[in-house]
Amino acid sequence: MSIWPYLQKIDQTADASFLGWVIASFSLGQMVASPLFGLWSNYRPRKEPLIVSIFISVVANCLYAYVHVPAAHNKYYMLIARGLVGFGAGNVAVVRSYIAGATSLQERTSAMANTSTCQALGFILGPVFQTCFALIGEKGVTWDTIKLQINMYTAPVLLGAFLGIVNIILILFILREHRVDDSGRQCKSVNFQEENTDEVHIPEGSIDQVAVVTTNILFFVVLFIFALFETILTPLTMDMYAWTQEQAVLYDGVILAALGVEAVVVFMGVKLLSKKIDERAILLGGLVVVWVGFFILLPWGNQFPKVQWEDLHNSSIPNTTLGEIIIDLWNSPREDHSEQPTGCPIEQAWCLYTPVIHLAQFLTAAVLVGIGYPACNVMSYTLYSKVLGPKPQGMYMGWLSASGSAARILGPVFISHVYTYLGPRWAFSLVCGIVVLTISLMGAVYRRLIAFSVRCGRIQE
Repeated sequence: MSIWPYLQKIDQTADASFLGWVIASFSLGQMVASPLFGLWSNYRPRKEPLIVSIFISVVANCLYAYVHVPAAHNKYYMLIARGLVGFGAGNVAVVRSYIAGATSLQERTSAMANTSTCQALGFILGPVFQTCFALIGEKGVTWDTIKLQINMYTAPVLLGAFLGIVNIILILFILREHRVDDSGRQCKSVNFQEENTDEVHIPEGSIDQVAVVTTNILFFVVLFIFALFETILTPLTMDMYAWTQEQAVLYDGVILAALGVEAVVVFMGVKLLSKKIDERAILLGGLVVVWVGFFILLPWGNQFPKVQWEDLHNSSIPNTTLGEIIIDLWNSPREDHSEQPTGCPIEQAWCLYTPVIHLAQFLTAAVLVGIGYPACNVMSYTLYSKVLGPKPQGMYMGWLSASGSAARILGPVFISHVYTYLGPRWAFSLVCGIVVLTISLMGAVYRRLIAFSVRCGRIQE
């Protein structure tokens, strides 16, 4: 959350568009690195790519803490630092491939749900730590010998670097290579060096590439939808409910934290539900819940949002009648012009004719998206790992992570442009259409989304 004020502080030439590149650089770095680390883990012990990737993250976080030191071009150093942090985060493919290789089919969903729960806890605790570090202030403490500033902007990345070092130590001394087949019997593998006579060989067979591509598309759509929901959260609430920037940051932060808690509950529920219900049905149900959530967000009725008439200029009057402008001016409450204007900007012409999305609508939709997204997320890569079978999955998991990174890049771009120029009705209608197409695609290949060993007849479904 501190990237934007820190960027403004270290380099006055940085604008909001450059901030977009800084934010996107993380996902770009992860998208490039995921297949590389995944391929590495297929042929070498997984400790190697894990340690190297975390070391890159540690170095990148330290670079971020020092971007204020150079005399010029500071914003580009921040861009490089964030890109390298994302590159290090490409190890998520190695983590998922390890879990897929170290668990039987029966254990897989529970293990994947545990991993997702840890990610959700990080999602919750990250902003909490950032809020605590805000107490240090902008000035903070300076260690002149090594030119290190410890303040509200650098403390989070220094904590990240410290945790990275702890992770490297844990991997070196605790993590051991382990590989089993879909039935739970230990397998011989290039990643595992202690070979016993009781081990079984990995079964031969071709992977269903149609199921692989379909699952990548499903995962892309799931991440795409949540990325755009996160992006649109603040501008939507500021436009619809006339919240100030401070109110939006506070209230939307509470909403996102609540969604994180909700995700933890859903992940735990999925572990239990998957023992009784087909995982494909859970994924399909999650997509339906997400569709209902965005359908509820569609604006209805005759009540319209408050308009920011303070920003009205002669060159920006939308295509409307003088009478409509006078009526809206008469009905809009008078504001203290010394304060920041609130409401829906007049530059967004749809503000004049698009009904308001009521707070109850928005909160209901947020709850539904908060249920559907985590269920779809964990089921996507659980099914993916089962479709791939007991062979090394690093490269394939890398492509899955890369598709998720691409979704996090394209989602915000898509929603920001459609929302700004066409409004929430078009934006959420298009999202509903995308989800319907995704549900149709899953329905078409539903029977193919089965485990490798089940398709080959080695294990009964």
